Amino acid sequence: MSEKQLITGCLNGDRKSQKELYDRYSRKMMGVCLRYAGDRETARDLLQDGFIRVFTSLHTYSGTGTLEGWIRTVFVNGALEYLRKRDVLRNSTDIENMHEIPDDEDTAVSKISAGELMEIVQALPAGFRAVFNLYALEGYSHKEIADRLHITESTSRSQYARARKWLQERIARYE
Repeated sequence: MSEKQLITGCLNGDRKSQKELYDRYSRKMMGVCLRYAGDRETARDLLQDGFIRVFTSLHTYSGTGTLEGWIRTVFVNGALEYLRKRDVLRNSTDIENMHEIPDDEDTAVSKISAGELMEIVQALPAGFRAVFNLYALEGYSHKEIADRLHITESTSRSQYARARKWLQERIARYE
């Protein structure tokens, strides 16, 4: 089934098309959810909520860009909404108030598996994890992150710096 047929079927409420869309993208979107959630149960909830949003707002997909990219955006926005509701950045510190964080380049990351690395990223504190995912994995700027999470740009920078330091420390333990 082509992407256009898939979209048309979903818009018409066709269950077969909806199942195919879910089957085609659920695995990748679960990966997105796991990056923002601290555990599998929360990630499953985010996955379910994300597909509900996809199906209820598919009519807004303009066809500009890929369907997968649009779906990913729906999932990232849902995960950010989840994090904002839990106020995960409430106790964050602006970078101006931080002590300098050394920029050590470790090669330990090459010694661990992708699964182990994913577990380490999932173990990040929620605020660190959100900013790290948005900046390092999704490619947002600190200004865009600040706007999306309702924080200052310097808070985004400090959360990212702290996340990197936290990750470096955990990865170094694998050496």
